[in-house]
Amino acid sequence: MNNNWAADHLQTIRTLMERSAVYRRALAPIMTFTGSVGVVAAIVGWFLPIESVRGFTGYWMGVSLLAIGGDYVLVRRQALKEAEPFWSPPTRRVTQAILPSLFVGMLAGVIYMFWVDDEEAMILLPIIWMLLYGCAIHAAGFFMPRGIRLFAWGFIVLACVLLMGLLLTKEPVPFKFGHAEMGLFFGVFQLAYGIYLYFTEQRKNEA
Repeated sequence: MNNNWAADHLQTIRTLMERSAVYRRALAPIMTFTGSVGVVAAIVGWFLPIESVRGFTGYWMGVSLLAIGGDYVLVRRQALKEAEPFWSPPTRRVTQAILPSLFVGMLAGVIYMFWVDDEEAMILLPIIWMLLYGCAIHAAGFFMPRGIRLFAWGFIVLACVLLMGLLLTKEPVPFKFGHAEMGLFFGVFQLAYGIYLYFTEQRKNEA
């Protein structure tokens, strides 16, 4: 049984490494879709009368579920296009890699929804989500080209810089700044990365 498990494990790793280029192509529509959802949600959230920590947290947790669901639909379409099973060993590995960080992010959201009433503390939640998302993307990119891991480090480093800026500022941060944070990092940055992946992959195919 141990030999069979080791063989399956090695085969999964080999498959992940062989398909790194395929996953890079698949990331382009995923990042573009997720970034577009983030941008639209930030614009809508800016104009909605959301003036509570619970409202902000619930709104963005709903947006994240929409984005994750859409991402897996795109993965399924890619699997059907390649005539492969959707819940393949590589897909399971990637899901297992990102699951701990996503779970902690969900837990942080639940805590903010039911136990945090301070509006000034709300501004820290997007930073927490950014850090956890960066960790999740970095874990998922272990068998992918290093660009995705650099992208993840960008999230982590910028989140730390933003955290230091918030700790050093003496002025109260407007409530809507949270929507701007989410729209910039989970929207614009991901959309830009998806467009970058699309055009660089297109140039490779033309070459």
